[in-house]
Amino acid sequence: MKRILLTTVSLGVLGLLSPAFGADLPTYSKAPSIAAPVYDWTGVYVGVFGGGGYGNHNVNDALGTNTPFADYTANYSSTGGVAGGEVGYNWQSGSYLVGVEGDLFWSGIRGNDSSAIAAGAFPITSVDQDNLRWGGTLRVRTGFTIDRWLMFFTGGYAYGNIIHTNTDPVFGVDKFTVQANGLTGGAGFAYAITNNVIGKFEYRYYNFNGYNRPGNPLTPNGQLPYTTETTYSVVTIGLDFKFGGPVVAKY
Repeated sequence: MKRILLTTVSLGVLGLLSPAFGADLPTYSKAPSIAAPVYDWTGVYVGVFGGGGYGNHNVNDALGTNTPFADYTANYSSTGGVAGGEVGYNWQSGSYLVGVEGDLFWSGIRGNDSSAIAAGAFPITSVDQDNLRWGGTLRVRTGFTIDRWLMFFTGGYAYGNIIHTNTDPVFGVDKFTVQANGLTGGAGFAYAITNNVIGKFEYRYYNFNGYNRPGNPLTPNGQLPYTTETTYSVVTIGLDFKFGGPVVAKY
């Protein structure tokens, strides 16, 4: 009888104590799920690019007043390939990006107005030709990111080394180099193929200041002094290698 009574009392005491013990035990909850890592565009990068371009050129003579030296504006185009390299730095905050980029490029964009002159479109006989040999830019970039995608806009200073040639059938050739300065602007998009390799597509517009060929009173090959204004449109694809800046995991 005593044994039964002792057992009953013990079970009752354990029943009273069990809530107190349970309150002291740690509770467990499900760990938060990890979202897919988000790409971080911040960092230094170097790259290469290549593509093609189109140039538009205007030769203006504002001095002639009498036939056959009447005022004229000769317009012609140029085409060719470009290739070069770049270095830059991006800084990302949230979905927005700002950065700075510089590049140097080789160019084979060249053209002349011989076909228009042959067709009698211009009241001149000398042929003008422009050959953009190389150039460079220093620009800022701004953009909007969606994980590994980047859409960007860019603009800044541009430099071009242009050889201009004027060929007269009687007085010969006048060939000189123009150090052209101007502005460039454009846009494009990029995609991070891996954490370090980035592919991109870009359009760029170049507007170089007009340059003139003075005369005393004529140019070295007997032409009236003239001014040439030049613009270029260039489309390129490229690959960049980004240093550092690992992907960031978000919870």
